[in-house]
Amino acid sequence: MSKTELDGHSAGKALPAFGSRAILGATVGNMLEFYDFITYSFFAVQIGHTFFPSHSEYASLMLSLATFGAGFVTRPIGGIVIGSYSDRVGRRPAMILSFVIMGFAIITLAVTPSYETIGIAAPIIVIVARMVQGFSLGGEVGPTTAYLMEAAEPGRRGLAVSWQPASQQIAATAGAFVGVVLSESMDSAALDAYGWRIAFLLGAVCLPFGLWMRSGLPETVHGAETDAAGIQAARKPIGVIRANARIIILALLILASGTINTYVTQYMTTYAENTLHIAADLAFATTVVGNGLGIAAALYGGWLSDRFGRWPVMVWPQLAALLLTYPVFLWIVDSRSAMALLGGFGLLSLVGSIPYSAFYVALTENLPKRIRGSAFATIYAVAIASFGGTAQLIVTWLIHATGNALAPAWYMLFAAAVGLGAMVMMPETAPVKTVQQEPSRSC
Repeated sequence: MSKTELDGHSAGKALPAFGSRAILGATVGNMLEFYDFITYSFFAVQIGHTFFPSHSEYASLMLSLATFGAGFVTRPIGGIVIGSYSDRVGRRPAMILSFVIMGFAIITLAVTPSYETIGIAAPIIVIVARMVQGFSLGGEVGPTTAYLMEAAEPGRRGLAVSWQPASQQIAATAGAFVGVVLSESMDSAALDAYGWRIAFLLGAVCLPFGLWMRSGLPETVHGAETDAAGIQAARKPIGVIRANARIIILALLILASGTINTYVTQYMTTYAENTLHIAADLAFATTVVGNGLGIAAALYGGWLSDRFGRWPVMVWPQLAALLLTYPVFLWIVDSRSAMALLGGFGLLSLVGSIPYSAFYVALTENLPKRIRGSAFATIYAVAIASFGGTAQLIVTWLIHATGNALAPAWYMLFAAAVGLGAMVMMPETAPVKTVQQEPSRSC
């Protein structure tokens, strides 16, 4: 029997009690956490005006984006602390812990007075709240992804785990949709003054529902399964890392690529407003359409990976995304039309979201169960902290320094090429493929 089967469920012993409610509970909590975290980027301009006033619009935006990036600094710490907690104590308590921490942080952000009201204390509070958000989200992804994989039948792991990236896209779509509604119903002064706070408070209102959903989830980690292995891993941490070094390095490269793609895409609202000088409602609508297509693509990618394997679903769509990026950006910048913005960014989101569902489940299946939560969370958080927190700053700087509106495409092309190279080297883990090589696998 393979390591994957030992660490997951065997084909004959999938847990029958784990059904749609378990997937929904994990996904809803994940979606709400990402909504709270991502929504900041949609209102970076307004938040900059509130907490970082400056005579220079560029300086105000850069300070706001730097604060957005501060949320990534603490994500590796959260990944290690809460991820390890999920391996030792269980996935459910870890997911509840991260959810509660996020709740406190989002409420703090929503009610902090402006710089004009309390002075320098305002940006300090906002930066601390963003760092707490980062800690929470860093500890959210690993346990949730591990839970989705462990709660699913082997033949449906890809679809189950695809709810992780899909829930992120749902969160981003919800945030952008709220932005469309607020920008349509308010003038710019009202949006600056209090409109962006409404978006955050909407996320806070939903927190009790997510907590209720998670509190009733069945557990997938049990002491008898992991105690001895956990003690051995604790005594020889270097050995565990060395044994999984190849997967860890490939995962870091792929997640770096995906992170840059994701956060540059999420930056498109600000990019459309500031660089292309598009109306705010169309800028938000672009993000809504792109993320909406990304949801369908993420779930479709997971479904495809269960039927055709993880490797082809990672590699071929990633290659297509690499080839499409520059022509699409060229079309958008040249025409600056609604069709180009909605169709172009929608196409990139559609194609670019498919590979990562297959990757998420491939990485989860490759990691031993005793370190799955902490390892996934730490790998993810390190990649996100290194490249997600800086992506929007780098793109803004590139546009400012070069004066070229195509600068985001250059950065995305480089990231896509690196990700494609790492995906090519990822091993196949899908049961539909590996069962043909190991016909006697059973527990």
